Amino acid sequence: MDTGKLVVGVLAGVAVGALVGVLFAPHKGSETRRKIVEKGDDSMDEMKDKFEELLNSFAEKCECAKEDMQKLYEQGKERVEVLKADVK
Repeated sequence: MDTGKLVVGVLAGVAVGALVGVLFAPHKGSETRRKIVEKGDDSMDEMKDKFEELLNSFAEKCECAKEDMQKLYEQGKERVEVLKADVK
């Protein structure tokens, strides 16, 4: 399973669970609304953090792929030079 989808699914489940728990709690309406806003803010912060982690992970993987491609390019270039020398 894709890590990004798993993270989003878990966070969505946490957010829905928190919202349902707050809605069924025996508190005044204003307090319930305040708690909903707090939980929403907390969930958004957590989602932003996870998204940033995913972006950083993606950037690292892209950098590794770029380095690997550069190595392959250099190896190919060297191989071409050897073959050109053999032809002469």
